[in-house]
Amino acid sequence: MSDAATHDQMPDTKTGFSTKTKVFFGIAIWLAVAIAFGLIFGSDGKNEEFKPQNEFKLDPWININLGGIDLSINRAVLYLFLASILTITVMVWIARKMQQKPNRVQTAIEVAYDVTRTDITRNNIDDERLATKWFPFLASLFFFIFFSNMLGYIPLPTNTHETIDIFGIGIPAFALYAATANIAIPLVLTLVVWVSYHVEGIRAKGFVKYLASWLPSGLEDMNPFGKAAIFLIEVVSHFVRLISLSVRLFANILAGHLLLLFMGGGLAVLLGIAALGVLTYPMAFAFYVFEVGIVATLQAFIFSILTAIYIGGATAESH
Repeated sequence: MSDAATHDQMPDTKTGFSTKTKVFFGIAIWLAVAIAFGLIFGSDGKNEEFKPQNEFKLDPWININLGGIDLSINRAVLYLFLASILTITVMVWIARKMQQKPNRVQTAIEVAYDVTRTDITRNNIDDERLATKWFPFLASLFFFIFFSNMLGYIPLPTNTHETIDIFGIGIPAFALYAATANIAIPLVLTLVVWVSYHVEGIRAKGFVKYLASWLPSGLEDMNPFGKAAIFLIEVVSHFVRLISLSVRLFANILAGHLLLLFMGGGLAVLLGIAALGVLTYPMAFAFYVFEVGIVATLQAFIFSILTAIYIGGATAESH
């Protein structure tokens, strides 16, 4: 038996209970409180007025329509603007405030810089010249998505469906929203990446040789029909990247916000059972810490590193 397992089973000298016993009692008390709330307040019935989907609805704040194209300003535009400003401001400020003995903020930025420079860019793009060329784009992509994701976990007054009356002025209620939880944003980023790596591959090899490089090596003796079938599979795989790259980012951020919405009280309001809030709120806190601490950064890293892999694969000598 390991030392950790032994320690969990050993009773605390102050309380006389082991760690597992304390956890068990904590869960039991938590459930008892929830049951008590359920017995006291009962159920108000299903709330037909509460529409969870409205949390992600984009109402135009400033209507702009040019040639039949809707360019209205809404809260998604606000979050994109804030993410852009944060990306530019933080990078410029850090660049001008670099010190020989870095403080904690500079140290954190230097770690992030090294991750984008080494782990994301140089480890996936073999050509030194191309790695240097594409590093600014990959770093900007990483930090922009990171700030977009992180802003989504900061309550901001953007919910125009609900208002707070302050001195007679209706202020939008605070809400959580992320621009990357709207499929349009990850899709546009993916289209930029998709076009960019194809253009770079054609520029490096030429159009015909670039298409030929989609076929893996070792097919010299294969008949033309077999080669055509494999080439068709490669064509489909490149188009599938448009879906996989965009939906991965969109789905993870949207799922996180939905979990926070329902666990943070949305489920209790929707079903009209106040006791559910007691059960789900600790789970909402755990989900929030997980999303902020891991998911927001991880999704920015995955999107950026896949972009680097695509560029590196398009320009590599072999398939």
